Parts: sequence; C-alpha cells; structure tokens
Amino acid sequence: MSRPLLVIGTANRKKGRELAGLFAPLGLELKTLADFPAATGVVEDGETLAENAARKATQQARHLGQWVLADDSGLMVDALGGEPGVASARYSGPGATDESNNRLLLEKLAGIPPEKRTARFVCHMALADPSGAIRAESEGACRGRILAAPQGTGGFGYDPLFEIVEYHRTFGVLSPLVKACLSHRARAARQLVPRLVELIVAGEWETSRSK
Repeated sequence: MSRPLLVIGTANRKKGRELAGLFAPLGLELKTLADFPAATGVVEDGETLAENAARKATQQARHLGQWVLADDSGLMVDALGGEPGVASARYSGPGATDESNNRLLLEKLAGIPPEKRTARFVCHMALADPSGAIRAESEGACRGRILAAPQGTGGFGYDPLFEIVEYHRTFGVLSPLVKACLSHRARAARQLVPRLVELIVAGEWETSRSK
C-alpha cells in the first residue's frame, strides 16, 4: 500500500530538506516542487505571510492535483519597523540573493547597538488539498537579534545573522537538530501536525485522490 503523498511547496532544496525533516515522523511520502518539472510559478504579492502561503498552497495543489504544504516566512526587525517582513526573500530588489539581502540588512542596521537589533522570524504554513481548498494553517515565531556580521555557513537566508540569544549562536552555526526544535518553521510545523494526523486517519488523502 502506497503512502500518502505530501508535496512541500518549495523548489529551494535547503528549505525542502528542513521541512521534510519536520514532517518525516508522519510516515508520508514527501516530495518538493523540485520533483515536479511541471510545477507552476506563483506570484508572491500578498500583503501578509498568510496570504502568500495560502496562495502558493492553493495554486500548486490545483495545478499538480496533489496535497501541497506551503509556507511563507519573513524576518521582522524591530529597529526597521518590521522590515524586511513579507519582502524578506526579495529585500534587495530584483535578482536578490541571500548575500545581497544580508548585506542590505547590515547596511540599514549600521550604527544600531546590539540591544536594539532585536528581531523575530515568523513562518505561516498552509495545507491545501488537490481541489485547492485550504484544510489547515498555522503560524510560528522565533525571537533573536541581528549580529553585525555573519556567523556560520549553515542554514540559508538570514540564518547566519540571526542569533538565538540564549545560545549565543546563529542559525548559521547551530546544528540542524537544534534548529528543528527552535525555529519558526519548526514551531509552525508542530502546530500543524495534529491536523495532518486527523486528515490522514480520516482517510482524506485517499478520498480526495479518488474524486
């Protein structure tokens, strides 16, 4: 008997591995958009993380005819009024990269003392069934502060700049195991797991696939 398939709605392999690890205990077959050459492009122009996550989940689910879990995450820096926020991935403009985004963030925080460089990562997750209907949502947050220079090469995005104060380490240094306990994605995933279990036990995966 084949396992229920869940498509992680990202083509970013690092993010895909991180999310797949969070949901692996459910026993689902997990794939990412990188496994689907026909995956559609989704314009992430929502005003909130929740809007973008739902948009990505809904559009990909309808296009692929699969259950899709999508997330949208953002870094909210207090001294910058919540920037880069929903624009985190494209903060430095067209063609933005992790490096250019981090560089711009450091430029904007130049001269700001450590105690005022507080920030939080926020992740919103949305699960859509093959019809595109949203069946579950969750949100998780993780607080920290932005260092004056990158620390470590692990993770992706702003991870090398985001220090977990209690550990005196960034997500770029902390192990994937620790990140899987503390991160905004981990916290959002833990909130979503009970709902996924309910849907699996109720046979929703099989029912939707047979329609």
